[in-house]
Amino acid sequence: MNSDADRTPPDRPAGRPVVVDPGVEVPVPGDGEVWTVGAVILNGRGEAFAQRRGPDRRLYPDTWDIVGGHVEPGETLLGALAREVREETGWRLRRVRRLLAVSTWTGDDGGGLRHEADFLVQVDGDLDHPILEWTKNSAYAWFGPLGLHRLKENRAPGEYLVHDLIAGVVDQAPEEA
Repeated sequence: MNSDADRTPPDRPAGRPVVVDPGVEVPVPGDGEVWTVGAVILNGRGEAFAQRRGPDRRLYPDTWDIVGGHVEPGETLLGALAREVREETGWRLRRVRRLLAVSTWTGDDGGGLRHEADFLVQVDGDLDHPILEWTKNSAYAWFGPLGLHRLKENRAPGEYLVHDLIAGVVDQAPEEA
């Protein structure tokens, strides 16, 4: 587990640290490993946020994705998570509630093996008006149990990481997630 210093992303305003719930393990990348992070964000109705990657994206074009991205050199996983949430939505990471999954995958872009840590988080900001990177994404939506099948659009069988992450959270009552 990371030290307490690694648990507060450096871009948080003073006095407003990110809360990491007790028992949440934050993986520590090994030397030479490429890591990505992902955030499952719920609204007050227990629906999860996803954005559709643009059709011209090199990696997984025209598919639904959670907020997240690559960990930059020198960044902690939580620092990268806070940065990605801010860059992709305009929201601020407030709380890390649970580590949902740690996985490895190889993208369809030739970038090699990646390790991914996905977290259930809470954010500050106007959830009705995310500030998307429209040059990278073409749409966004909130997904409840009835719309989960859409998360499999344009994905090959067995490539249902985003669907499975969100399904594992929205199938629970919001207060349990």
